Amino acid sequence: MLAILKKEINTFFASPIGYLVIALFLVLNSLFLWVFTGEFNILNNGYADLSAFFLLAPWILIFLVPAVTMRSFSDEKKQGTLELLLTKPISLLQIVLGKYFGAFLLIIMALVPTLLYVYTVSKLGNPEGNLDVGSTLGSYFGLLFLVASYTAIGVFASSITDNQIVAFIIAIFICFIFYFGFDGIASYNLLGSLDLESFGMSSHYKSMSRGVIDTRDLIYFISVSAFFIAMTKLNIKKS
Repeated sequence: MLAILKKEINTFFASPIGYLVIALFLVLNSLFLWVFTGEFNILNNGYADLSAFFLLAPWILIFLVPAVTMRSFSDEKKQGTLELLLTKPISLLQIVLGKYFGAFLLIIMALVPTLLYVYTVSKLGNPEGNLDVGSTLGSYFGLLFLVASYTAIGVFASSITDNQIVAFIIAIFICFIFYFGFDGIASYNLLGSLDLESFGMSSHYKSMSRGVIDTRDLIYFISVSAFFIAMTKLNIKKS
């Protein structure tokens, strides 16, 4: 599994695409948070917090994560190397997990530079260092679990088709449904008393962003990730 993980990371950074994806994520966040005027601009809000970043990041990651995962299995299928990979002395689950954790670590690498925002906002506070550390840590923790779920969905989408663009679009669609779709349906109250919001990622992510780590939120994200990893394994087994 470690060999596949290392291969994923090396392949990603072997071309300019890897650096471009990470740079695009950081540039987009920086532009919205520090340059463009609007509700996400930290300097215009007058408060020393990163709530704007944690509100914006899930939407940018909806596109970033599928861009990273779209080639996971679709590229193997297109090049005809999937069959060769399956003959290796390694279980199918280990192959899927190797691909999954490889993509997950790549997204974490993109998130690490955003810690500079924490330092900057802390310095801008009055008094200096006036930052809600608990809420910030909880938000980062929630973001990690959100990325874990997005990555599982992206790898699953990649296992469906040998076309990377199709895998990219499918992953974006599923991530959007899980993050916003249930909230959107719940707002119309179509199913009466059924709490549809609890099925969506947004409510669980926002709950963790308040700095309170609830086991229900952890179980939710772990369950979503495990489900799509299991579905990926099933898809590869059928191919």
